Amino acid sequence: MPGTTKPSRRSDRRTAPIRRAAGWLAPVVVIAIVAVLAILARPADQPAAPADGGAAAGSGGGQEENPFAALARRTPGDPLALGEPDAPIVIIEYADFQCPFCGRHARETEPKMVREYVDKGLVRIEWRDLPYLGAESTDAAAAGRAAAAQGKFWEFHSAVYAKERRVNSGSLDEGALRDIATRIGLNLTRFDADRGSTATRAAVLRDQQEATSMGLTGTPAFIVGDTPVIGAQPYEAFKQAIDEQLEGVK
Repeated sequence: MPGTTKPSRRSDRRTAPIRRAAGWLAPVVVIAIVAVLAILARPADQPAAPADGGAAAGSGGGQEENPFAALARRTPGDPLALGEPDAPIVIIEYADFQCPFCGRHARETEPKMVREYVDKGLVRIEWRDLPYLGAESTDAAAAGRAAAAQGKFWEFHSAVYAKERRVNSGSLDEGALRDIATRIGLNLTRFDADRGSTATRAAVLRDQQEATSMGLTGTPAFIVGDTPVIGAQPYEAFKQAIDEQLEGVK
């Protein structure tokens, strides 16, 4: 039709990852519910949590056990975690450093959660890598692990998410990652060695496999104690889930 401009296929390819990031949210809610049911339906002789019961703290909603308790690592000194290992509630965050919705959560919601809950010993946040948007996501995940090896994962996290980045545009390429490492004071020789190591790549893959085993294929996704919270939800959604579970452990 005269005067009508057809959209460019190149533009479609550039924006497709963002559309996928937005479009996964509805189906994964169903998947997450199915995952919960599968965990709850496990045989009676297969416990959902460690025998000491420590990781089961924070279960709410009238459940006797938190079906996600075994996912919480609660490792003392874990550089990829914020908060005390024995905090009543553990929030597990599955995220991709290129994901714009993860960035929004990091800039707008997470700081409030840290002030109101983590700093008061009520919540622990544990990071999991789910680099599903492409090669730059995987490289950034490895770089985050390398920063963690020098005790500066959360500084790296803040630097990457300080601004929104176009997916696979080069904003997290080799030069960009080394620039971030320099700005946050990392030893570059060690940073380069750690992010390229087999052990680092294996650790990223383990997190990714943990997520996909539950049907999670996009980010951000959270397990708040025993409650899945899917997507970059407002602070109030997290506050409600946390407060309900804190009531259950009083």
